[in-house]
Amino acid sequence: MTPQYDRRRFLGAGAALLLGTRAVRGAPQAGEARSVSFVHTHTRESLTTIYFQDGAYVPAELDKVAHVLRDFRTAEVHPIDPKLLDYLVDLRQLAGFDEPYQVISGYRSAQTNAELRRRSSGVAEHSLHMEGRAIDVRIGNFPTDRLHGLALRMQRGGVGFYRASDFVHLDTGRVRSW
Repeated sequence: MTPQYDRRRFLGAGAALLLGTRAVRGAPQAGEARSVSFVHTHTRESLTTIYFQDGAYVPAELDKVAHVLRDFRTAEVHPIDPKLLDYLVDLRQLAGFDEPYQVISGYRSAQTNAELRRRSSGVAEHSLHMEGRAIDVRIGNFPTDRLHGLALRMQRGGVGFYRASDFVHLDTGRVRSW
C-alpha cells in the first residue's frame, strides 16, 4: 500500500463519516431556523413555513404543516412528526435544491389506509402514514431515482421508491428500504 492510497482512503472515510454525521444529526441546533415547503398534488395547497426557530419547534407552524398534510380524502388532521420535517430539510440540503416538495400523501386515517390497502398490495396494514410519521414526495425537475438514492444514503428511516408513480416514500421508522 502506498502512502498516497492510504491518504485517499483516509480522506474518503472522513468524508463518509462527515456525511453520515450530517445525515443522522437528529433535531436541529438551538441557533438554527429550519423551513420546509410543500405543494400538495391533490389539494393544490401550498405552504412554506419556518417550523423550528429560536431553539424550539413552533407549535402554530407545526399545526399549519398538519393541516396541509392532512388526509385529503377524509379531511382528518393529525400531528406530523417533527423528525420527518427534519428529515425532509436535511434531504433537501443534501440534494442541493430549493423547490417545494410535491406531496402525494402525508397523514392517512385508518379508514383511508384500509381502503387503499383493499385496492393495492403496496399499502402496509400498520402504515406509518397513520401516525404522521411518513410522507410520499417528489420534487419537480429533480430525478426521483436520485432523490431515492440520497435518502438511502442518509440512513434515517424507511425509504421506498415507486418508479411507476414517480415518488419516494420517507418515514421515521426503522431503517429499511424497498
